[in-house]
Amino acid sequence: MQTSESLVSSPSSSPPSSPTPSVPTVIASPCAACKILRRRCVDQCVLAPYFPPSEPQKFITAHRVFGASNIIKLLQDLPESQRADAVSSLVYEANARTRDPVYGCAGTIFQLQKQLTELQSQLAMAKAEIHNMQIRQANLMALWCMETAQSAQAVIDESSIYGVNNNSNDTYQHGQFQFQQGNCGFFDDANIGPLLEPMIWT
Repeated sequence: MQTSESLVSSPSSSPPSSPTPSVPTVIASPCAACKILRRRCVDQCVLAPYFPPSEPQKFITAHRVFGASNIIKLLQDLPESQRADAVSSLVYEANARTRDPVYGCAGTIFQLQKQLTELQSQLAMAKAEIHNMQIRQANLMALWCMETAQSAQAVIDESSIYGVNNNSNDTYQHGQFQFQQGNCGFFDDANIGPLLEPMIWT
């Protein structure tokens, strides 16, 4: 028979060894969030990809307005593809809240909408002024064309009047010349009688 000592010393009766727990890897250079919060930055830190050590002010501004716990909870609830946009929105809103604690981004949006309305009004006024200038220019061109046509017509009428007068004078003078020629070449009985009398009585 085996003694109790031999049973204790046998390797088959030794209890199984428990697995050692995995220790999170500590990053040598902590992110800006962990550095400001004074905690160890592990490999799976949810804040590390969005708050690098070179941009501490980015996390300081967001942390001052929203708080680190709210930022971590928000990022954990979002899919990884949307976290970068969410952090950019948080930082932008935090900067807006720093400038305008009451309205934040809404105040900036209101100011931009007001500027847009003013610019649209100025653009409408400029378009109306351009339209009026085009109408005035068209009216001036029409008036200029009318005056030019009237001047040309007056010149044509004047030249036609002078042409009729000249033709009348030429016709009158030509007829008078023919009449004078007719008087010079025409001999009636009263004119030829005294010339024929000596020939008859001789």
